[in-house]
Amino acid sequence: MSKKIKVGILGATGTVGQRFVSLLVNHPWFEISVLAASERSAGKNYEDALDGRWNMDIPLPKHIGALIVQNIKDIDCISQQVDFVFCAVNMPKEEIKIIEEEYAKHEIHVVSNNSAHRWTPDVPMILPEINANHAEVIKEQRKRLGVQRGFIAVKPNCSIQSYTPVLTAWKDYQPYEVIVTTYQAISGAGRNFETWPEMVGNIIPFIPGEEEKSEKEPLRIWGSMSNGKIVPAVEPQIACQCVRVPILYGHTAAVFLNFRKKPTREQLIEKLWEFKGEPQLLGLPSAPKQFIQYLDDNSRPQIALDVNYENGMGISVGRLCPDSIYDWKFIGLSHNTIRGAAGGSVLCAELLKAKGYITKRI
Repeated sequence: MSKKIKVGILGATGTVGQRFVSLLVNHPWFEISVLAASERSAGKNYEDALDGRWNMDIPLPKHIGALIVQNIKDIDCISQQVDFVFCAVNMPKEEIKIIEEEYAKHEIHVVSNNSAHRWTPDVPMILPEINANHAEVIKEQRKRLGVQRGFIAVKPNCSIQSYTPVLTAWKDYQPYEVIVTTYQAISGAGRNFETWPEMVGNIIPFIPGEEEKSEKEPLRIWGSMSNGKIVPAVEPQIACQCVRVPILYGHTAAVFLNFRKKPTREQLIEKLWEFKGEPQLLGLPSAPKQFIQYLDDNSRPQIALDVNYENGMGISVGRLCPDSIYDWKFIGLSHNTIRGAAGGSVLCAELLKAKGYITKRI
């Protein structure tokens, strides 16, 4: 019997689901046991269910392509085959809330890429290098759900990855006011240029729901635990605009900010290189060794050169300059479907395993 922890991927045929598959094929701790999707795909083998839509940069492994896709709503059956699931389903938010809680009530760990439970007070929203301690709220969630083993944990929105870690690295200087514009890749909408030809040579200056997430989710990550729930921080205040740009992978952020304590440029850059969290200290399999890199070349970071830094799990920063209105400005870059989506969820699961929350049951 395999010693690896058995994993199911809910929403396996979508862009993020495919990314989960590509990241887990050779994972040292986890092995794919179940691929699940909508009723439309259920009963087909995975390769046929994809119908030529495999979009990853590695070939689809034959043994994965041969797996029969199961119906995500067949919770009784799936829960007998896995230790935990990653959730990347494309459904209305209320339906996602229900199905994730049903899996948890079947004593399954749920690590979700979806936004449905990001504001459920006893569900930790974890960016592993920043708020690993929020996992402690799981014991309160289990009381509410009436379970011994099951739980839900979520990762934050992809759009915040390119600046929230940077602001965290600078917390000693007390940033209190932040203006952000994110330039977001089309894969963040689960699309590519074949399915969204209107994006070729185009920019769309609005992404529904993204600005609120980009402004508020960092505050929950920086929040504290009180009376069995996560209470968001109140600073720094963040204002954001989110723009869709004709890039396949990579979210770029242009950030302006003010500090209460006035650091030098050298101090800020030093903090970026020094910053690490529990994933680095624990040596987790998916953790970037150097989480944040600073690039001195004013033409960096670039999508073409830097989006795959640390296998897509690192953050690239450049153009740190004094500003005429704010104290400083910089450019940040992160990979939206690796660090911002599936890779961030895998790292979250590794952290939860290392802390004893994810365990083998079958």
